[in-house]
Amino acid sequence: MLKSWYQPQRGGVFAALLVLLLPVFFPDLFTPLGQASPSIFSEWNAPKPRHLSLLKGALQRKISEKQKSELWSPLEPQGWKPCIRSASNAILPTKSSGYIQVFLDGGLNQQRMGICDAVAVAKILNATLVIPHLEVNPVWQDRSSFDEIFDVDHFIRVLKDDISIVRDLPNEYSWSTREYYATAIRATRIKTAPVHASANWYLENVIPVLRSYGVAAIAPFSHRLAFDNTAEDIQGLRCKVNFQALKFVPHITALGEALVKRLRNPVHANAEEYLREVVDEHVKEGSGKYVTLHLRFDKDMAAHSACDFGGGKAERLALAKYRQVLWQGRVLNSQFTDEELRSQGRCPLTPEEIGLLLAALGFDSNTRLYLASHKVYGGEARISSLRKLFPFMEDKKSLASEDELAKLEGKASLLAAVDYYVSMRSDVFISASPGNMHNAMVGHRTYENLKTIRPSMGLLGQLFLNKSMDWFEFDQAVQAGHKNRQGHIRLRKPKQSIYTYPAPDCMCQG
Repeated sequence: MLKSWYQPQRGGVFAALLVLLLPVFFPDLFTPLGQASPSIFSEWNAPKPRHLSLLKGALQRKISEKQKSELWSPLEPQGWKPCIRSASNAILPTKSSGYIQVFLDGGLNQQRMGICDAVAVAKILNATLVIPHLEVNPVWQDRSSFDEIFDVDHFIRVLKDDISIVRDLPNEYSWSTREYYATAIRATRIKTAPVHASANWYLENVIPVLRSYGVAAIAPFSHRLAFDNTAEDIQGLRCKVNFQALKFVPHITALGEALVKRLRNPVHANAEEYLREVVDEHVKEGSGKYVTLHLRFDKDMAAHSACDFGGGKAERLALAKYRQVLWQGRVLNSQFTDEELRSQGRCPLTPEEIGLLLAALGFDSNTRLYLASHKVYGGEARISSLRKLFPFMEDKKSLASEDELAKLEGKASLLAAVDYYVSMRSDVFISASPGNMHNAMVGHRTYENLKTIRPSMGLLGQLFLNKSMDWFEFDQAVQAGHKNRQGHIRLRKPKQSIYTYPAPDCMCQG
């Protein structure tokens, strides 16, 4: 790994000594992933606030009642409504062409989109879909299965008139497993599906395999079906899966609903007393409002972005190490400077920066803020500025009891599912960085006509680079730049995702 940072010249004594001494003086550079180290390279040594003058202005902000009212008011009808067009041939053909398996990478929301595409591909091929296999997440090491997250019975029932679905392959095909495909090249594995492949590609390349073997396993299967030039009934089916067929299992829904009630009913200062009384089934949901902030600021994201987050040389080296170990050179150090990346809107917002954005948009210090996040890079120290601005900030750990959280221990996808549920129920949703959660929420909340603020990353990057800007100028620029970014319908353009822009494919005017 050192080779990627420093290549000693032949015969260089000093270089050789440097290689030997680095592990002694900088042990975190050589600490295995997932193990903590107290060295200066520790991810928990968060930097001081980078925008002190703006932070001071935000802490002293005054927000009018009119601004608050406009910010929290629900969206007016925009002339569009959910409208999933049924296929003209709703009756299933009497004979299936074979069994389709898919193996889905990524986190919960990437897998969600893959499930929708898998149903569509099965329809295109007139094949029977095997409940999709969710791969182990390489970052979180989560082994959650489909039926641990989604209600399988509901999934099959909603789609029964569209495709045939089975939980497992029949015994004659029991050999077709994930382990079987991991050990050698197999004739029944399709691994050449291009990104955004057309329906014709599947008909030409997968049907022959189904005819010969009766089963075909497609892997990888992330983003493997085109959004353009796809039949209307196939698009409608993808919408049906996303918005109707994918329902979380009861215990996720129950916990999500409990958290929503606790956010809307902040009746006790004492946490234990609060939890005991709010879980009472007779406690009714109050009128309190809350905003969900999806703060994906974990080490994985920070390393992948190649941006500078204020931790100096130590942080940059630690992230470079992480990038090299995790992605084995597939994600390179950026050729752009940090200023160039930020001005192009390619850097995720830090907790401090998203806090300043929320403050400028009109959220005051009494705002109930739900933090949808797995693990914040830099820990509590990194998030301290955001908490100063929004002291009533909650997350799963602060709202749920130990017993409730124990059921989700080590299950990042189940925790993400709870966040998804709470996010869908919030009065306002905002994300600190583009990504699969952001895209899924934008699409689902657009479908339901719910307020969703989309940060203008390019504008914010330029504003945060301007160190001479005072709070008033920042406040005005943010408000002007986000007037039409609060849930307004945007029709899907060519190559854009149906899951992020559901109109017009999943919606009708009227």
